Amino acid sequence: MKARIALSDGTVHEGQLIGHPGTCGGELCFNTSMTGYQEIFTDPSYFGQLMMMTYPHIGNYGVHSDYDEAARPMVAGVIVRAFSADYSNDQAEGDLGGYLSRHGITGITGVDTRSLVRHIRNKGVMNAVISSEISDPEELVERARRWAPMEGLELATQATRAEAQTIPAEKSMFKVAVIDYGVKLSILKNLSARGCTLRVFPAKTGFDEIAAWKPDGFFLSNGPGDPRAITYTTETVARIMADGRPVFGICLGHQLMALSQGIPVVKMFVGHRGANQPVKNLIHDSVEITTQNHGFGVTEDAVPADKAEISHINLNDGTVEGLRFRKANAFSVQYHPEACPGPHDSRYLFDEFIGRMQAHKA
Repeated sequence: MKARIALSDGTVHEGQLIGHPGTCGGELCFNTSMTGYQEIFTDPSYFGQLMMMTYPHIGNYGVHSDYDEAARPMVAGVIVRAFSADYSNDQAEGDLGGYLSRHGITGITGVDTRSLVRHIRNKGVMNAVISSEISDPEELVERARRWAPMEGLELATQATRAEAQTIPAEKSMFKVAVIDYGVKLSILKNLSARGCTLRVFPAKTGFDEIAAWKPDGFFLSNGPGDPRAITYTTETVARIMADGRPVFGICLGHQLMALSQGIPVVKMFVGHRGANQPVKNLIHDSVEITTQNHGFGVTEDAVPADKAEISHINLNDGTVEGLRFRKANAFSVQYHPEACPGPHDSRYLFDEFIGRMQAHKA
């Protein structure tokens, strides 16, 4: 079945349908990872976005429930160069096409993704629409133009859980309150493996309810959308930062922590998405290859020296990748140290969080 993708600037490409027949739209972004497509498609930080894979062969190792980062795919749609209907993996539980169809995800294959990625790199991120139903290019372009822009969009309430959940650790040493703005399962697994019993709270939970559980530390998760639009959590994050107990934030959590200290966050021209992003740790004078997924960020010039120390920078464009806060027992990174399926260069950050909780308890 034929399908088309139309960008809001009038660019149109034709290909073949993969997944569920239909029409979908959102901000068009691209990921440079060579493996891990299932982890990418189920990452809650991608909620409402169209995911274009730069690696051409997608679907060749099938799908497995252990690879999911959420209970269902979170992307709005999928764009690939060469989709593999067959897979070669004796551990796979099924094929990617059937997986997308079951979850109602529309995608397109046979598209010149290299051309589209270069287009986005030159023009900046923009909205797009994928459809197997609408053949008129002008109508598709108009739909893309009318689609709600990511800037100003609050999406965390659509990616968070409905009620609080406790996840016990086998050898529990710490209690960690996780604020779920769209938390990945790999993050929860990394904390649990280090002896943390978790209480995962919905995004709109107030500070008093969180503090009543008497955690040893707070974790602010990743998630989708514009952090500046998440005004309902402003007071909660500010009180967490002023509490004195250790705080660790990743991705959206990092941005919310910065905002709580008066450090502005901006929409990026093209975000960072992939498993091969080089980051320099300015404290240890070392380089990490990291997994990233964000379209908003903190700019270096906007970080007051009395509010935070810049601990990590992106070596491709010099953007801020980590902060150590001066007036709080808190640190954060823009990238993803849990990084499934990899790389694992940055998992030491979970150990630093454990160390801070140990020191605070002592």
